[in-house]
Amino acid sequence: MEQYRTRSPQYGPRRDRPRPPRQPVPSQAGRGAGGEPVRAARPPGPRRRPVPVPRPAPAAAPAAGGLPNPRLTGLGSGLFCAVVMFLLGALCAALFGASLTAYGVLFLPVCALTALWVRRRDLMTAPVVVPIAFAVGLLPLAEGEGGTGGRLMGLVTALATQAGWLYGGTLIAGLIVIVRRIRLVHRRRTAGARPPV
Repeated sequence: MEQYRTRSPQYGPRRDRPRPPRQPVPSQAGRGAGGEPVRAARPPGPRRRPVPVPRPAPAAAPAAGGLPNPRLTGLGSGLFCAVVMFLLGALCAALFGASLTAYGVLFLPVCALTALWVRRRDLMTAPVVVPIAFAVGLLPLAEGEGGTGGRLMGLVTALATQAGWLYGGTLIAGLIVIVRRIRLVHRRRTAGARPPV
């Protein structure tokens, strides 16, 4: 009985049979001649334009030459006004021969700055701290015979003679606070009256 030799499939296909076509390598698929990527053709149709997304406007940068605009608390505005007036009182005592008129003139812009720089929640504290700061600034200017009693009497005399500057500065601070308060209430009403978007 004759035995036919059979080639096991582990040795590969026979040479007399044609080889099957090779499949493209995944890394080379989708690439044309020269290795350039080939883009698939898009189906014809209307193109959709991207919807613009509204972005919030950037915050306005402060002006280069503008004045500083800090926001002080009630305590901070009182400390600011008192320290500045004490320094101005010492300056007037050293340069102007304890001139109360120069001190009173310098008191007015300090009152305006205190009322402008206090934050909205503490607006009503500005007219209160301004007279206290005026009295603190008079300490280096008060003239007395000596001792605590004499210094106190000099302070009371200076407050009595310079009451015009004291009332003027307090009035300026009060007017600025009232204007700021009216503008704040108007903004709140305008924001509340706007229809919802």
